[in-house]
Amino acid sequence: MTQKYADYRDVDQAQLQRDIDQIKETIGATNEVDFQHLLKLERWGRGSTLFGFFLLIVISILDATNFGIPSLIFWIVGVISAIFIGVGNVGRWANVTHPILHGAYDKVPNIPYRYTKDGYAAGSRRWIDWLDWIKPDAWAYEHNIMHHYHLGEDDDPDNVEKNLKWLHDAKIPMFMKYVTVYAFAAFWKLAYYAPNTLRILENKERARRKEEPTLDYQISPFTKNGLTLWKDYILPYGLFQFVLLPALFYPLGLEAVFSAFAIIVLGEFFANIHSFLVIVPNHSAEDIYQFSTPHKTQGEYYLRQIMGSVNYNTGTDLIDFAHGFLNYQVEHHLFPNMPHSFYQKMQPIVKEICKKHNLEYRQESVFKRILMTVDLMVGKTKVLRIEGI
Repeated sequence: MTQKYADYRDVDQAQLQRDIDQIKETIGATNEVDFQHLLKLERWGRGSTLFGFFLLIVISILDATNFGIPSLIFWIVGVISAIFIGVGNVGRWANVTHPILHGAYDKVPNIPYRYTKDGYAAGSRRWIDWLDWIKPDAWAYEHNIMHHYHLGEDDDPDNVEKNLKWLHDAKIPMFMKYVTVYAFAAFWKLAYYAPNTLRILENKERARRKEEPTLDYQISPFTKNGLTLWKDYILPYGLFQFVLLPALFYPLGLEAVFSAFAIIVLGEFFANIHSFLVIVPNHSAEDIYQFSTPHKTQGEYYLRQIMGSVNYNTGTDLIDFAHGFLNYQVEHHLFPNMPHSFYQKMQPIVKEICKKHNLEYRQESVFKRILMTVDLMVGKTKVLRIEGI
């Protein structure tokens, strides 16, 4: 049974707004130090990817030459290679792409254009900055606008309970629902984010043309949106990652090509599991609030971000990097266009403000939160839906 929580109707939203707005003056302006922090996170992500492929190249060369290595050693090192490739993939998305596309570094003096919201992954730079199943401009709109400013509402495209209603209603045993969720986690970026971000972006254009929104994914390449999905989302990343990269191992023989393909696919699997682990639980569990109406004031907006978000354990840059800095989700949702480095400085201030206003500041292990999220996804628990706030 869903636990009942305080509804926070007596919170002084105007004072909460003043207290949170004061944080910006306390922290100060974004500067070169914050940009250098970003560059460090970028190096860690790139370094992880390069190290993963370095291991793959080394074992492939050894396996194809007279040196040879036992199959067990090959695949142990191959799995390690895949883990580093996966970590680099998530690091590129969460630690670099995420804040840049929010415009977090746009106000750094003399910031290179490629690190600004307008310049990052734009046009041909997508191949250099962030090549993934997701198209950058589609994800920026789905995430930065629709998710952040409709958190916990029906219009929130990442509303887990709403999106998984079909699974809640499915007439199958509960253990099969759990199996479905765990299987989905293995390829969720392709299955969910790619078509969903395209659908949300298309709905933006439909609204501009005063047309009805589309409710379904278009996957078939023989439909207009399905063709766009394949041409602009699936094929660029799919061909580069799973055709071109393995083909580079052809001089070592066909076996090396197939082994590289398997390890790169395994790296994609780890990236999906890792990103699912740190992204999905941020706003989905039985102690997370949903809302029936849009927010009406800035104070109410701030209150909803606190009520509708949860943090994970925080600490050093390495711990935060591993979480994609999504362990500061409360702070991020209060100020989405701030650098990651600000959230580390902001956290104790936000905790004090929550204490002052008698607001619950949720912060727990990501592993505990993923279990709570999966229970919500299969329909075992429900979120608390609140009216009038």
